[in-house]
Amino acid sequence: MLLQILSLDKLEKLLLGEEGLAFAPEIIIRTFIMYLIVLLSLRTLGKRGVKQLSVFEMVVIISLGSAAGDPMFYKEVGIASALLVFIVVVIAYKLTAYLVGKSKKAEQLLEGSCTCLIENGRFSIHNFKKESMAQDEFFSELRLKSVSHLGQVELAIIETSGSISLFFYPDEEVRYGLPILPSLYQNQHSMIKHKDFYSCTFCGNTQLLAPAEEHQCEHCSRKKWVKSIINRRIT
Repeated sequence: MLLQILSLDKLEKLLLGEEGLAFAPEIIIRTFIMYLIVLLSLRTLGKRGVKQLSVFEMVVIISLGSAAGDPMFYKEVGIASALLVFIVVVIAYKLTAYLVGKSKKAEQLLEGSCTCLIENGRFSIHNFKKESMAQDEFFSELRLKSVSHLGQVELAIIETSGSISLFFYPDEEVRYGLPILPSLYQNQHSMIKHKDFYSCTFCGNTQLLAPAEEHQCEHCSRKKWVKSIINRRIT
């Protein structure tokens, strides 16, 4: 019987904490107050702070979330302390936004700069190495925008927000390019059996190749090729 009481007591503490149900009404009030403070803070940050987060804006959101959490359920943490944290974070954000607006160097340091990943239907290899995005992830982003091969894309730019901007060739100017559909891209080979257009699997450079044991890409010196396609975009 004693063991049962002890286990029930432990279970109650596990579920309700040291304060028990007596602290529940205060939790409700604290959570509601912090909810209003977070809402007001996000409104103060402006629309861009909510819809399109840069790196330092993400830091602000994390800081606000951390400051809001503790006062909701820790009795020893006062709401006034959390409110002070909120005020400091919002002021710091406003100051940072001011510096970014006034200084190009500050903007580049805090937000980074946009990077060209595809130029004239071919990877900008040097720029691509600067980004942490894997090739498969990048191909997936392109496919979601109805791209089936790189010959349809004149420019692809990754913006500071992480989104990808695409500029397409007109249908009549679409050229042979590296296919990014999995079933076609996986069909890689070094030996060229038939004269045709082939694309380098590494950089997307497209060449008219004659039959040979192997060909070296004139752009990146790699030797893996995929048969190019010239389909127009379906929109």
